[in-house]
Amino acid sequence: MANRDNPKAAVLVLGGYGFIGAEVVRALTRAGHAVTVFGRDAQMARRVLPLTPFVAGDLCDFSTAQDWLPVIQGFDLVVNAAGQLQAPAAELDQVQHLAIAALAQACAEAGPGLVQISAAGASLSSPTEFMRSKAEADAVVLQQAAHTKVWVLKPGLVLGQGAFGGTGLLRMLAAVPLVQPLTLGQVQIQSVGLEGVAGAVVQAVQGDLPSGSYDLVEDHPQSLQEILAATRAWLGFAPARAQISLPKPLVRFTAWIADGLGHLGWRSPLRSTAIRVLEQGVAGDAAPYRQATGQGLAALPLIYAGLRAGREHRLEARMLLAMPFAVTVLALFWFLSGAISLFQLEAAARHLTQQGWGGGLARVSVGFWALVDIGLALALLWRPWAREACLGMVAVTVFYLGAATLVTPQMWSDPLGPLVKTLPGLMLALITWQLLQER
Repeated sequence: MANRDNPKAAVLVLGGYGFIGAEVVRALTRAGHAVTVFGRDAQMARRVLPLTPFVAGDLCDFSTAQDWLPVIQGFDLVVNAAGQLQAPAAELDQVQHLAIAALAQACAEAGPGLVQISAAGASLSSPTEFMRSKAEADAVVLQQAAHTKVWVLKPGLVLGQGAFGGTGLLRMLAAVPLVQPLTLGQVQIQSVGLEGVAGAVVQAVQGDLPSGSYDLVEDHPQSLQEILAATRAWLGFAPARAQISLPKPLVRFTAWIADGLGHLGWRSPLRSTAIRVLEQGVAGDAAPYRQATGQGLAALPLIYAGLRAGREHRLEARMLLAMPFAVTVLALFWFLSGAISLFQLEAAARHLTQQGWGGGLARVSVGFWALVDIGLALALLWRPWAREACLGMVAVTVFYLGAATLVTPQMWSDPLGPLVKTLPGLMLALITWQLLQER
């Protein structure tokens, strides 16, 4: 760890390309420390932090201190900014509890300090596995305080320049025009700026924050309704003319759908774990951090006052809102296009037989491309393949247009415009491809 005699520290940040982790890496780098990122996705790390050294590793593979010792060798401090909101219980326990418990033991044996970024309200009695696994890891980390320096930092609702998770959900809801849909509007939440979280980590690294457990929250809570109104105002959207209170059964049904989509790789901020955490509120005790540092963390108005909002942020919010609809419409368009061709195979093949094709060849061609359409629609629903599916749709559409121009050019002048109407679908695929890019 850094001190007056050695102001530079070598720091390993787990999950360093995530929403919180990336800001921690940038803050530590600005403070002059040598930072290395640990995570699963080297491509994502290069995109988010192209100049920061990277070590590949999956928390699912780290179950003992011996697994960690070669990784943490040479580092003065390790920061855990990794986490997983919702996953099968065994995987969540491994990633958020067992791997971090093994890391804490390794740090106690080898000497590096450890900063555990947890969550405000994490407790063993929490109704969600996410919060319970965080609390279990927190307890193990604090048990190592006799052997090395440890900190457990528990942020409230983290608000930052970028949009991810809860921040993305706020901006998505704020982008709804004219009206404001809302549920659990009176739930009390204490926020914290992303810069404040990163600043607390820097304080720990530099020896300006005593070891211990700290809630990183503003002094006084705000209602979710107030936070959403502040987000809308910060983005520069007009105040809502009316508020629509969404019934809890509808919200739970939406969460059920989001959970199902989670099995297809979609990480919606509306999954059931997020809703249950929200129902409990987000609260912490701001006093210990204030007493340790002599200053509190910024309140909601000051957080937003310190963040820049421009046209790109309003566009991003609108795109977050539009993306689920774009994916749904695109998938339906391609699925129905293929299904209709299969059910009306003879009618579709007639366009080719009228140009001199043999009946069998025409039917095979129509059937093949109908199955391609359906396959692309299904591939779009599988999140790891979604962007590639969009590019496949673009390629197939261009092929359709080229082939139709050569074989059935009269279709360009058809009164129903079957070829002309493919052009908006082509553009929608290109736009959706861009919307699906992660960070």
